[in-house]
Amino acid sequence: MHVLYNDEIKNRLKRVEGQIRGVLRMMEEDKHCKDVVSQMSAVRSAVDKAIAHVVALNLEQCVIEAQSDGKDTKNLVKEAVELLVKSK
Repeated sequence: MHVLYNDEIKNRLKRVEGQIRGVLRMMEEDKHCKDVVSQMSAVRSAVDKAIAHVVALNLEQCVIEAQSDGKDTKNLVKEAVELLVKSK
């Protein structure tokens, strides 16, 4: 199985990296708790979206490969859903 990590997902994570640096800077500057938590929530949301994107891309690839090999894809979908649920 070939795992997919395209430039889009890498760029998303680079933006998250920048957001985290921004949160740390806010903490160093003693910014208000409400503002820091708001930015941390944005980071969490961005990471959740990145996780969903990686799972979706790779699920699609796994399904295509399984179908070409004549395999059942039901377990692949179940595993993908479990990954998403576990990530929350």
